[in-house]
Order: sequence, then C-alpha cells, then structure tokens
Amino acid sequence: MYSVSHKKNKFILVDNTALLDINGFFMISGNKTIKIGNSMIRKICIVNKKLANPIAHKKVLQKYKQLIVLLTELLVEDDDGGESCREALNQIEKFRLEIKNKYRAYLQKNELEKMATQLALLQKEAKKKLYEIKAQYDIYVNETKRSR
Repeated sequence: MYSVSHKKNKFILVDNTALLDINGFFMISGNKTIKIGNSMIRKICIVNKKLANPIAHKKVLQKYKQLIVLLTELLVEDDDGGESCREALNQIEKFRLEIKNKYRAYLQKNELEKMATQLALLQKEAKKKLYEIKAQYDIYVNETKRSR
C-alpha cells in the first residue's frame, strides 16, 4: 500500500505497511489503472465518509435497480413449486447482508430506510405468494389422498 506525502510541491510515493490497517471504502477499478509517478494503482481506499458517500450511493443504487428488475421478473413468473418466490427471498436477503456488511457505514440513514421499506414490501409479497402456493399444494395432496 502507498501513501502520498507532500514535499516541496512534489508528490512522492512512500511504501508504508501501516496503511493496511486503515478502514475505508475501496474503489476497485478493475482493468483501469491510475498512474501516480511511476506506479500504477488499481485500488483506492477512501477514508473520508463524506467523499465515499456519493460513490457508495451510486454503486448501491445500481445494484438495487438490478435487484428490483430481477425481483419483479421472479414474482411475476408462475411456477407450481414456488421456486421463483424462494429465489426472490434469497436475493433480498443476500442484498440486505451485502448492504449491512459493506456499505452501511458510507450511506445515509434515510437512504437505507427507504430501500429497506421497499424491500420489506417485496419480501412480504414473495412470502404471501409462497404461502398461497404451499396452501394450494396441500389442498391438492389432501384431495388426491381422499380419492384413493
């Protein structure tokens, strides 16, 4: 890990292993690299929460929109076993855990509450649909047992 130190209006990269313990929001650029001096940098750790908030918000909003599209497809889909409802519930829980573990420190409380209420509504709908499918299956099983 490197830190930039300011000396006589020149930025010099200093190798510092103490920077590994710093908690912050990592911006991973994938194949893109940033050139500072003679070094190529791929990961940037943003420590200031005010600077990390817009970046984290944009990333979470993008994932949230993808999740909403997936959930609407899964909840509209008609299947007899209820697999789509279970998958929708799994995706909601996965997203919640990811937000809780990675992004909660960098997002504002009202943003988190807004997403949580919308996800709770979708989760309630998926549970309701799953319950209805299970009830229909139980009725079908009881009817087939009686007919024998």
